[in-house]
Amino acid sequence: MNFWMEPSQKAAFEHARLTTAHYSKSFYLSARILPRERRWATYALYGFCRYADNLIDNPRGRSSSELLEEVNFMKREIRIAYRTGESENPIIGPYIAVAKRYGIPMEYPLDLLRGVAMDIQTPRYQTFEELYVFCYRVAGVVGLMMNYVLGFRDQAAFEYAEKLGVAMQLTNILRDIKEDKDMGRIYLPLAELAQFGVSEEDIFAENFSPNMHRLMKFQVQRAHRYYETSAKGIKLLNRESQFAIYSASRIYRGILLKIEARDYNPFLGRVFVSQMHKAGILVEEIFRTRIRPYFHQPLMREYEMAND
Repeated sequence: MNFWMEPSQKAAFEHARLTTAHYSKSFYLSARILPRERRWATYALYGFCRYADNLIDNPRGRSSSELLEEVNFMKREIRIAYRTGESENPIIGPYIAVAKRYGIPMEYPLDLLRGVAMDIQTPRYQTFEELYVFCYRVAGVVGLMMNYVLGFRDQAAFEYAEKLGVAMQLTNILRDIKEDKDMGRIYLPLAELAQFGVSEEDIFAENFSPNMHRLMKFQVQRAHRYYETSAKGIKLLNRESQFAIYSASRIYRGILLKIEARDYNPFLGRVFVSQMHKAGILVEEIFRTRIRPYFHQPLMREYEMAND
């Protein structure tokens, strides 16, 4: 029996599917086009990661210590689940079934939870090196876990997957500067604020000065570089899965382009890529990576035969 159809897991996997559909329509659409087993594995992985993120995004009036207790509970349950191969927790149960099937190392979900704990305990980052650790934990390791589910043809794919995750988290940070400062949080490294002559007070006052413009341009350009570096690794994934990651990269990078179109001003409200544009990107990538190669291969064989 397929792992997502096991009677003890069926309801939990369906919950993971509904969670994916609710929180990320574009990701859900991409997942639905994956082969069936990888599709359900992706739902389970997304459901776990989304639950961990929601501990911060939706604190429900809980104190920092109470949120850390939730994180520590999940860490303990993950360790036990890896040892026993099961969990009655409706979030961790589907995840561990997938982790065991695809060989996802335990350190990755634990690193994700360490990143969530950082978000609870660390309202500022002094340097980009410190921020990178956070980005790696909350986003880079997600890319590493997805590599196991999507399939890869070269171990080098992992280095590039980490960079893509970091690029996406940097994009989130730049998109959400206004919302984050309203919650008292500044993710941009304080050393770089000082380097460009921007103070914390400037951000809280939404002072879009020439210095802030230069700082934002610097941050956006760095994120672009991470996307460009990571692009080399997508072709190292199984061909049937490449479209999903190419699409995700293009959609997220589109957020950077929207920020640029606003002259790098982060205080004008959150930018987004429309659902129609996302769907267009997805269709383009499906055609480019899954359909066009099948038409191209017979033509290449005919060409080679004609020139023998």
